[in-house]
Amino acid sequence: MLMKKTFIILGILGVLGVFALIAVVAAVSSYNGLVNLQQGVDAQWAQVQNVFQRRADLIPNLVNTVAGAANFEKSTLTAITEARASVGKITLDPTKAPTDAAQLAEFERAQGSLGSALSRLLVVSERYPDLKATGNFATLQAQLEGSENRIAVERGRFNDTALAYNAAIKRVPAVFYAAMFGFKEKPYFAAAPAAQNAPEVKFDFSAKP
Repeated sequence: MLMKKTFIILGILGVLGVFALIAVVAAVSSYNGLVNLQQGVDAQWAQVQNVFQRRADLIPNLVNTVAGAANFEKSTLTAITEARASVGKITLDPTKAPTDAAQLAEFERAQGSLGSALSRLLVVSERYPDLKATGNFATLQAQLEGSENRIAVERGRFNDTALAYNAAIKRVPAVFYAAMFGFKEKPYFAAAPAAQNAPEVKFDFSAKP
């Protein structure tokens, strides 16, 4: 009788051990999956930073080219220079996606002001046929438009990777330990307001030099 009870106890312990092993394996697999997703979000954030930096790097050459146009509205160039400086004051880790929604919102506001200033420059430039015909300006304008397209694409990709990560940390079993191991929800880029739309370019073919 004693031996029978012993076998029963050993059997129960064996079953519990199997379940415990399965739980450990599942937890490890889930943890590793979260690490991969987090790395994906951070990598995409770095790409977002790259495309914004590309736009910022174009601005000095753009301003110098436009400044050479006679009687060009200096206030427009001043607004761009100031907006670019404001962007430079916001320091976010380029290798890790922010977890603070307020920080990301501040980053968006600064970038939005810069995008708005650039948009005004392109609109104002239509009044200067000689400027529009300049090869340097045409090249910089095309590169700027390309940067705006890249920004829109990379922002969308960031939101997609952040969505996958945020969903994963809320699913079982990750929901029980994610916060404990530092897996925090990532904020999203908001839908772009008018200030962050790509600069609109309108060509007035009736203008005469």
